[in-house]
Amino acid sequence: MLPQKEALVEKPVIESVLQIGDAEYRVSRPHEFGIVIFGLVDDQQHKFDAAEDYLHRVLLAPKNRDTFLHLIETEKLVVCKNVVSTDATYRRVRGKSSSGKLSQAEYYHHDGCSCPTKPRVVEIRLPHQNIERGIATAIARFTDIIPAMLNALPQRLQNQVFAKAIENFSGSLDERPAPETWDQTQGQITRLVRKELDADSCRAYFLEVDKLANAYSIPWEMGESRLMLNNHPDLTQTMQHRRALQKPKGANEQNGSLVKRWTAEEYPASNNR
Repeated sequence: MLPQKEALVEKPVIESVLQIGDAEYRVSRPHEFGIVIFGLVDDQQHKFDAAEDYLHRVLLAPKNRDTFLHLIETEKLVVCKNVVSTDATYRRVRGKSSSGKLSQAEYYHHDGCSCPTKPRVVEIRLPHQNIERGIATAIARFTDIIPAMLNALPQRLQNQVFAKAIENFSGSLDERPAPETWDQTQGQITRLVRKELDADSCRAYFLEVDKLANAYSIPWEMGESRLMLNNHPDLTQTMQHRRALQKPKGANEQNGSLVKRWTAEEYPASNNR
């Protein structure tokens, strides 16, 4: 049984053991949503192997893949730590942030917005490398992001349209506009802040959105993969993410590079690895 959800803590204590297939994993809940898997438990010595690609060898193996994808759909976010992998299905995350202009990735989004069907699960990974990653990846529930974006708007931008939207999104899910309209509302807010706020103010605005939406923004660790539910027939179940600069960007400042893939689509069950 998975542990009960607890409040965010800086250094989560290993709390439970999760079994998938024939393997057991040490699991923690450092946030109000999602789980963190620390690695395989060795049945003999009760230790996990930090150099094991358990993500591919066990979790994404054909016999366990559907169970693992169902876990992601249930938890909305599964973080796998201590994974050493050079699997060929990963591709580099493109796009850079500049001091004077936000990149598209700095706004909350679903992956695959231009595709006929958005990918079911998105995996973002920090491979082992010499340069540390100082830029956060904020992940939050779609249901929390829209109210947070509305409530974080500066008073001068809360015109009649958005004042009404704030009212519409202040109640329960049943009282809100239809989820099919949320992308349109979010697009309107994003275009407004892009137009009316300079880059520094816009980044400060989205950091406030992260806070109000209780986003998962825990710093990256080498060898860590974050697998999130990106698309669900019920939009209230989906997650969004963004690249979140935690401090002003310095000239020529380097950051570790991320890779990603659309796990359900790009790592099919027929891959027998």
